Parts: sequence; structure tokens; C-alpha cells
Amino acid sequence: MLQTMTPLRLAQRMSRLGTETAFEVLVRARALEAKGKDIVHLEIGEPDFDTPSNVIEAGVKALKGGYTHYGPAAGLPQLRQTIADYIAKTRNVPVAPEEVVVVPGGKPIMFFVILALVEEGDEVIYPNPGFPIYESMINFVGAKPVPIQLKEEMDFRFDVAEFKKLITDRTKLVILNSPHNPTGGVLTEKDVRDIAAAIGDRDIMVLSDEIYSRLVFEGSHHSIMSLDGWKDRTILLDGFSKTYAMTGWRMGYGVMRPDLATAVSRLQTNSNSCTASFTQMAGVEALTGDQSSVDKMNAEFLRRRDRMVEGLNKIKGFSCRTPHGAFYVFPNITKTGWPSKKLADAILDEAGVACLSGNAFGKYGEGYLRLSVANSIENINKALERIDNWANKNL
Repeated sequence: MLQTMTPLRLAQRMSRLGTETAFEVLVRARALEAKGKDIVHLEIGEPDFDTPSNVIEAGVKALKGGYTHYGPAAGLPQLRQTIADYIAKTRNVPVAPEEVVVVPGGKPIMFFVILALVEEGDEVIYPNPGFPIYESMINFVGAKPVPIQLKEEMDFRFDVAEFKKLITDRTKLVILNSPHNPTGGVLTEKDVRDIAAAIGDRDIMVLSDEIYSRLVFEGSHHSIMSLDGWKDRTILLDGFSKTYAMTGWRMGYGVMRPDLATAVSRLQTNSNSCTASFTQMAGVEALTGDQSSVDKMNAEFLRRRDRMVEGLNKIKGFSCRTPHGAFYVFPNITKTGWPSKKLADAILDEAGVACLSGNAFGKYGEGYLRLSVANSIENINKALERIDNWANKNL
């Protein structure tokens, strides 16, 4: 007797959960490759370099040394102390290991912090265009997403005057991201101070996503955590994936006041128990060992950025500002007359270049594309030639 599957009744909250389009486009691109089409991958935010050899060796040594078992939910003491020392040095604030929570990737800090802090009906201000998981998680917990538009004419930095208007008595959390994904915008020291002043003494926490903090090409990185009185009001998110080409190792961390760290650790216990022990020992080496590989990668990203911006600005209908950080460019495509997703789809299907539509990063991303420069100069040149040829035929 045949049995028919009963309809799946997902919890209503699942309808509020979004996704990350980069992985969906990657699947489409891989499917085209399987059919024999050559694709230049500029969609995924992942360094194309190998993890530095000293970090790999530390991971192998840890595996052979028995770091293959459960560890504490908040992270191994060795790595928590190393991160505390690193943040104290780079953000110029005292940090204790008890204020550090190590998690498998950067996203769990967003996930856990929003779950721990934000109630249904609260408001969360976040950058738009911005990393899509911000809005997804705000919606998931039943809070109200309050986007602040990042404008091209301001190099995709916060408009503090606009920001002030968005703060209400319901504002519970503000999310900052600098250097910024997808635009490459970087907050100046004045920007950070003005944002802090706008919040004032209100009972509002800040989630500062600084995962690209080591990828600044012009100027310096500035963290709101570094300002007087802001350490205990800031949750700093950072990690190893972008800086050390360790995306597959799955390791990020948050630095926050100890009572919140305890709550976040409890969420970790209830979800994935802990971060893999051997990857954490590799993380100790990443932060304390030779940093020359980081400098080499950044120099290459800068070279690629300049080539990509130069090339895009020669393509019909495209204009591109020079991003100051991260490894993305965010060209304006409004003069093509095409909507962002339709253009991104056409460039993938017809030109063999995988990139993301700007509105994958929120409604204010319409009129833009995101292209990663985490690929070789040779492939970037190939992509630029293909997009240029497509534009000359179709625009």
C-alpha cells in the first residue's frame, strides 16, 4: 500500500527566516559548470588563498596532540586568552577571557546575540544594503527591522542625521558593520564618535560586526568599543575566516560583557555544544604567529580592487566608487536600465560571470551589483571582458 507524505507543518517563525543569496547563486553557477559552461566566480565572500601554512601545521599538530574532543562551550582557555590579548591591543581596551565567546563562524554571534537581547516588538537599526542575516534574524525573533540607508554619495557610510531620526524608545540594538559588506564602505573615527553621541545614554546595545577589520586599504579601522564608556555596551564580532583564509575552519568570536557572554555560551551549549577544539588551537597560531601572509593577501586584494574598479568604470551603464575595505566592489548599474537581479542573472547565464544582485542585501541595494575581488587578476580580467562584451551587445 502506497503511503502519501503528510503536509509538513513548519513553525510559523520559519516564514520569517531569510537566506544568504551568495550560496544560492553558487549552486546555480556550479550547475552551469556541470553542463560544461565556464564560469568566473565573483559571488562568494571567501578568500581564494590557502590558509597560511603555519596555521595549518598548528591544526595538524593539535589533531595529533589529542584536540579531538569536546571543549568548553565558550571556547578553549588558550584561545579565549589569546583573543582577549589581541582585542585589548588592537582596540585599546582591557579585555578578560571571560568576555570572549568562541563560536563556529561569525554568524552564530549575530544569531545568539539577537536571540539573547531582542524581544518581540523591539526595534533594531541595521545597515541597508547590508549582510542579509541581520534582517533575517531581526524578523525571526519578531522584532521590527529598521534599515538605515547607506548612500553611495557618502561612500556608503552612516548618515548620522538620518540615524538620529530612526532611534526611538523601542530601539534595543544597533548593528554596525565596518569595513562593510557588500559595499566596502569604512566608518571614519568621526563617524563612530557621531554614532555614539547620537545614541547617547539610552539603554541601547551595539553589535559591531568587524569581521573585515584587517582588510582596510585607506585609513584605519575604528571600533566603537574603543570609545570611553562603550566597551560594556558593545558586542564586537570578529573572526578568522576573512583575515586568514579560514572559511572552512568555521571559527569566529564575540567580545562582550561577562553576563552576556554567559548567556551566549548557554545558547551555544543548546545548539552546537562547542567549536571544534583543533581549529581553536590553529586560531591561537593565527593570532600569535607570523602575520606576513595577511599582509600579502591584503596587498593582492588591493591590486585586484584597483583593477576591478578601473575595468567596471569603462563598461557601458556601469559606474563604481572605490571601496576602502573588505574585498568587494559595489557598482551602480542604474544607467543600464536593468533591475539588479535580472542583470545579475543575465550576466551569469549569458556571460558566464557569477555575481550578486544588490537587492540581495536589502531594498536599498537595488540598482547595484556586488562582485568579489577574491579571485585572480587573470579571472577578474576575464570577467570584465565578458561583462563588457555582454553590455555592448545588450545595452
